[in-house]
Amino acid sequence: MKVHWTDTARDHLRAIHAYIAKNSPPYALRVVDRLTRRSQQIAQFPLSGREVAEFGVPQIRQIVEGSFRIIYYIKADQIDVLAVIHGAQQIPPRE
Repeated sequence: MKVHWTDTARDHLRAIHAYIAKNSPPYALRVVDRLTRRSQQIAQFPLSGREVAEFGVPQIRQIVEGSFRIIYYIKADQIDVLAVIHGAQQIPPRE
């Protein structure tokens, strides 16, 4: 299945890279590379991630890479990566 990174998720990756690169540009590249490579797992095994408790929707799942949560939405024809957030971050409540 095809994995699509949303603009928001790409912005998150850029912010993660910029933050880590302040201290170690090579490590920042490695972290972002590891995060993006998890797309392969999501593409092959979409249900391998856990449901995201904050949403309570079976199609919204997450996998963990290091200290980051990769949150994605399973659609019929593709998977959308919605966000990449640090595990200590809270997901804003829905209104």
